[in-house]
Amino acid sequence: MPKPYQQLLERLRQIQCLNGTMALLSWDQEVTMPPGGARDRAAHRAALAGVIHEKLVDPELAALLATLAEAVDLDAAARANVRLTQQAHARAVRLPAALVRDQAQTASLAHGEWVQARAEDDWLGFAPFLDRLVDLKRQEAAALAIGDEPYDALLDSFETGARTADLLPLFAHLRVSLTELLGRCPVRGRVPAPRPAGIFPNDRQHELCRRVLTAIGYDFARGRLDISAHPFTETMGLGDVRVTTRYQSDNPLSGLYAVLHEGGHALYEQGLPADLRDLPAGQPASLGIHESQSQLWENFVGRSRAFCEWLAPLLRELFPAAYEGFAAADFYRAVNERTHTPIRIEADEVAYNLHIILRFEIERALIGGDLQAADVPVLWREKARAYLGLDVRDDRTGALQDIHWCTGGFGYFPTYALGNLYAAMFWETAQRDLVDLDDQLAAGQTDALRQWLRERIHERGAVLTAGELCREVTGRELDAAPFVAYLQQKYGELVRI
Repeated sequence: MPKPYQQLLERLRQIQCLNGTMALLSWDQEVTMPPGGARDRAAHRAALAGVIHEKLVDPELAALLATLAEAVDLDAAARANVRLTQQAHARAVRLPAALVRDQAQTASLAHGEWVQARAEDDWLGFAPFLDRLVDLKRQEAAALAIGDEPYDALLDSFETGARTADLLPLFAHLRVSLTELLGRCPVRGRVPAPRPAGIFPNDRQHELCRRVLTAIGYDFARGRLDISAHPFTETMGLGDVRVTTRYQSDNPLSGLYAVLHEGGHALYEQGLPADLRDLPAGQPASLGIHESQSQLWENFVGRSRAFCEWLAPLLRELFPAAYEGFAAADFYRAVNERTHTPIRIEADEVAYNLHIILRFEIERALIGGDLQAADVPVLWREKARAYLGLDVRDDRTGALQDIHWCTGGFGYFPTYALGNLYAAMFWETAQRDLVDLDDQLAAGQTDALRQWLRERIHERGAVLTAGELCREVTGRELDAAPFVAYLQQKYGELVRI
């Protein structure tokens, strides 16, 4: 191994340790930090963001990268480490250190304001913070100068190489296909699936979620399950991958499917290559690939007829009074019923991507300067009515429902839709390779699927780009057709039930 490459690895491991510390600060802020700690935490995160930025722009790092760019004796993982570090360095040198610190501090403060604003349904109280975050993100986009419009630079930070011009026709196709399918699968006019009534204590819901996470292979020796305002997964390192959810006292399925979603993220993180630990090539390939794993476990597995055969008896065991006589077929219908909800994370699979397209269009308008924060709720209601037939009655269930904007995560939402498309292609391929997959899932056996995902996706890390990984696993370019076909078949059958 060349000496410059060894020196690069030492620097990269230091940076990743600092990133893990930043992740721990974020997890603590959302799970255990008292509200009074918000300003101190903002200062902590700003200072740490500044240190990470300094290490990325260090001229000595640039010199190492220049030397290694000419190296011919590096293996694929080493070349990926160099390539990914070059990308991170190139972004960092374009961003002023003061802007990096300001973004970290403002996002940390805005999180607490968002929590309060959502609780009080007070969009106008949050709007000034959103205006400030949008301004900072515009500055970031201008400094990076990636793509043809400001939004491209932010999108690229989550899905390298993705551009708005590519998403627009893809999302237009999805919108037409999904709207047509919505018309054939109306919420009204169908016999509703049975819904158990009662109060479901948090401790029993927590037990349900722990058992399901265990069943899909989540390693509690390297993770934990907690409660937060918005479900998320946070990774401090390969040995510390944490999951959160939230519980509704009258609906145990809300927390359960949030856990399956986050559990998919966590399985990816726990399955990353150990030999590339704390290195760029040992990280996930992209946020779109990351979201494919959460969507695959939440929907393609968790809402499948086969897995519902295993889940139904578990619900009867933990909630006997409510689920007595509740057959697997009833459960399958209940978890796949058209929901007609304004809440994104509770939307059914047909409507979900329309929720994403709505957010993509709004945040693109914000970053482009065509929309002010104070006007977001009006446009949100208009698009919810046009795309989903929904009348959004308050901002708590509208523009304030998601955490992403208060953390500065502009450009993240499209990765959910990309994740659905990747997931459908991976699922189609896995079903061909694992011929008895349905029988295994019906018995609660997920080892074969998890190992299939681990070998083909998780253990590859970021050695390949998202597009290269998709082609290697499925033999095809990213395509919306498998996802649309999956929904058409599934909901076509459900409508006839």
